Amino acid sequence: MTDSPAPPPDAPTPLLAVRGLSKRFGAGVANDGVDLTVMRGEIHALLGENGAGKSTLVKAIYGVVAPDAGTIEWEGREVAIPDPNAARRLGIGMVFQHFSQFETLTVAENIALGLGGRESPDALTPRIRETARRYGLAVHPERHVFHLSVGERQRVEILRCLMLAPKLLILDEPTSVLTPQEAESLFAVLRRLAAESCAILYIGHKLEEIRALCHTATVLRSGRVAGTCDPRRVSPTELATMMVGSDIAEPRRRASQPGRVVLTVSDLTLEPDDAHGMRLDGIRFELRAGEILGIAGVAGNGQKELLAALSGERLSRRTAIRLGAEAIGALGPVARRRAGLAFIPEERLGRGAVAELSLAENGMLTRLAAPVVAAGLVRRGAARALAKRLIERFKVRAAGVSAPAASLSGGNMQKFIVGRELDARPLVLLAAHPTWGVDVGATVAIRQALLDLAEAGAGIVVVSEDLAELFEIADRIAVLSSGRLGQAVAVSQLTLEAVGVQMAGQAAEERLDAA
Repeated sequence: MTDSPAPPPDAPTPLLAVRGLSKRFGAGVANDGVDLTVMRGEIHALLGENGAGKSTLVKAIYGVVAPDAGTIEWEGREVAIPDPNAARRLGIGMVFQHFSQFETLTVAENIALGLGGRESPDALTPRIRETARRYGLAVHPERHVFHLSVGERQRVEILRCLMLAPKLLILDEPTSVLTPQEAESLFAVLRRLAAESCAILYIGHKLEEIRALCHTATVLRSGRVAGTCDPRRVSPTELATMMVGSDIAEPRRRASQPGRVVLTVSDLTLEPDDAHGMRLDGIRFELRAGEILGIAGVAGNGQKELLAALSGERLSRRTAIRLGAEAIGALGPVARRRAGLAFIPEERLGRGAVAELSLAENGMLTRLAAPVVAAGLVRRGAARALAKRLIERFKVRAAGVSAPAASLSGGNMQKFIVGRELDARPLVLLAAHPTWGVDVGATVAIRQALLDLAEAGAGIVVVSEDLAELFEIADRIAVLSSGRLGQAVAVSQLTLEAVGVQMAGQAAEERLDAA
């Protein structure tokens, strides 16, 4: 890693040049004199831990926040970018980590708004379908956003940006919920855009992807530029060390024998609650104490419906769902939690946490029992102590237990939610995309915490499109496709490529154990 050298006099003019950008939020410094140069046709990675200042920097470039100091030059000319509309007029598109979508509108209506409202949703629909087909993004323009999974919402955001034909495309964790095949398809799109002189500013935590895709990496640490490098010339371990300033240990697995059955699902068949949802068809599996069951699948194949049925958000009175020895199919979420179930949802804000509430208040949302609640009354001291313990154990960067959830970066909010559910020591934990959008150090910590919880006797179901994650922590993996769950097979009998192919529907009739 080296400091960025001054360009020679005859160097080409950068597409984007950020010079000395600083931004404070109260007493906290998000960016401290940041310099960043992005050339035309360059795929440039922006790396750093959660809370390192990446999101603030790109929001300043996109006009979401106003910097306190510094300048932004666009095509060699200093510019002011007061809002996202101004950024889009310059040719800057951005896919946020937290999607900027109106949930009660359709996909076409959201894209129309994102394009400035110059065309009606009906007029845009053919272009949306064509662009989606060209780039291999499965999107239904008429579907309402509130019915979409996280992966499907991400496709909508990427599609919206591609329809702007941007000169600079900013992507924040674009492959976090994609299969390896889908990620490779996206990389092919990005390489083609770069070959056509579009610059890509790529925020990511999957270091192998960074090394395979990006030409340059700028590393932020505590709001400052720690240096730049060519990620193709360094190892993932070296990149991780650049980001955190120290070595990172890999998760440790211990040999263990699965215990008694703690969750049984027998012939779960459930009609969707919207016209574009997925029907669950004969889902059946068993989960044992001390076991991690990974459920893989492309977004939109029934993950949302399965988690709703397991968590109690949708009841399945005619289906045998047992938690331990207790039948829970007719029980709602609160009763299931009391019986020993915990749940990490895929949406952080809105379902996992309430943006306006403090961390102390968010910590007790799923802990409405002693010591936080006694005789129907909230014990605020216990709630604050719980939040403090979660912040310290999971190294959540926050301005204390009174900080609102909305003030945290996405990765730090995820660490807090994961910590809250693991701290409950459940009999069974449901985890949807548990490390989505968190940095490499936090990813290792969360995966280790899941392994430790399983070792302590809990059964864990992890729903994820990150196959590397499932292969690292799961004991068995089953693929969910078109609302049907395949046979759960020991990880030792599988390959990442074979599971990815089945997720993509290219080997739907093949058995996983033939991989």
